[in-house]
Amino acid sequence: MKFITVALTLATAGSLVTAQHHHQHRHHQHKREDVVESGATVVQYELDGKPISLKEVCAGLASQKLKFANNDHPTGICDNLSSAAAPASTPEVTPAFAPAQFIELSSVVTPASPTSAPSSEAVQTPAASSSSASSSSTATGLDADFPDGELDCSTFPSQYGAIPLDYLNLGGWSGIQYVSYAGNFINHIVTAIAGDTCKDGAMCSYACPPGYQKSQWPSTQGATGQSVGGIECRNGKLHLTNPSLSKKLCIPGVGGVSVQNTLGETVSVCRTDYPGTESETIPIGLGGNDLQPLTCPDGETYYKWQGKTTSAQYYVNPKGVTPDEGCQWGDGTLPIGNWAPVNLGVGLNKGKWLSIFQNSPTTSEKLDFNIKIKGDNLSGSCKYENGVFYSETGSSSSGCTVEVMSGDATFVFY
Repeated sequence: MKFITVALTLATAGSLVTAQHHHQHRHHQHKREDVVESGATVVQYELDGKPISLKEVCAGLASQKLKFANNDHPTGICDNLSSAAAPASTPEVTPAFAPAQFIELSSVVTPASPTSAPSSEAVQTPAASSSSASSSSTATGLDADFPDGELDCSTFPSQYGAIPLDYLNLGGWSGIQYVSYAGNFINHIVTAIAGDTCKDGAMCSYACPPGYQKSQWPSTQGATGQSVGGIECRNGKLHLTNPSLSKKLCIPGVGGVSVQNTLGETVSVCRTDYPGTESETIPIGLGGNDLQPLTCPDGETYYKWQGKTTSAQYYVNPKGVTPDEGCQWGDGTLPIGNWAPVNLGVGLNKGKWLSIFQNSPTTSEKLDFNIKIKGDNLSGSCKYENGVFYSETGSSSSGCTVEVMSGDATFVFY
C-alpha cells in the first residue's frame, strides 16, 4: 500500500500562515509524507499533523481558511463532492490558550520561509505491542555523565537515566529521526516506524522519568522549523548533541508542578516528544490513587524554537487507558493518544503557567472525569468539569489558564 499524507495550513483574514511551526498557541507542522509499500494508494489529509476528512479539506479550501502546505496543490480532489456536503464546522483558527502542540506564552511567531524547502517523511506509529510501559519505573544513572561516543548505537542508554519504551518497538527509543543536512539546516527528515533502529544518520530520542526531561538536541534544526531531538548515532556510536546544557541525558524541570489521580483507576498522561518527532510518546502512568511530578521546562534554558520560548504539552487519556495504549499515535477510532480529549500545558516564561485545553480541532470528545488545578497561590481558578472549562471569569469551551504566583500546584483528576 502506498500511504500519502497531504498537509494543509491555516489562513486567517485573507493571509496565509506559511510557517512550518507557529508557536502562538499551536504548533503547525505541515508535512507531505510519503511511505511506499506495494498495493493500493491511500491519501490522508492533515492539519497540525492531525488527520482531517476530505469534506473538511474541501470546505476549508472553499472558505479560504485552508491552503495546501509546501506549495502542494493536488487537483480535482473536490470534484466529486457536492458543496452541500461540506461540514458545518471547518477547522478554525484557535483562540487564546486553545490546545497546542507547544504553548508560547510571550509572543506570536510567524517565521519566514527559508530559501530552500526541505522534505519530510513519516508515518503514524503502528499499534502497540503487548509489552507495557512503565513510566514510573525507577530510573538508574540519572546523575551519571553519558559516555560520549562510547556506546554502540544498538545499546539503549538505560544505565544513564533514560526509560525504555518497549511498546513502541523502536529499541526503547521514544522516537527516531533519520536526517540529512544542507549547510546549516537539516533539509530532510524521515521518522522511524516500529521495527526501525537507531543507526548511522539517526537522531534517537528517549524518555526520562516523571519530573525529568531529555537534555539533548542538536543546534542544527529543520530548515522550515521542524524540531529535531535526541542523541546522534554517528560511526556506529552514540554521541551527545547538546553537551553545553548537560552531559547527563535527563535533567529536572523547574519543579513545583504535579499531577494527582484520585479516580481509583489508571490514567495515562503523555508528553509530546519535543524537540523530536512531536508524537505524544513520553508516558506517565498514574495508578488509582497516585501522585507524580509533572515536568515543567524552564523557558530560559530549555529548547527554543527559532529563539522563542517553548513549553510542554501533555495529552490526558480517558480513565482505564494504559500508557502503552495511550502514549502513541492513534488512528481516531478511540479517543486516546493524539485523539485524547484534553491537553495540559505547562511552562515557565516570566511566570509559571498551567493550562487545561480541549484537544481541538482534532476532537470534540469529552473526558470521562474532571480536572482542576489547585495550588498554594494561583492567579485565579481553572478547572474542567463535565466537559466545560471554568475560570474565575466564567465558562469556556476551549480552555483556561492560571499563573502560579508562588508555591506548588497540582493538576487533580477527580
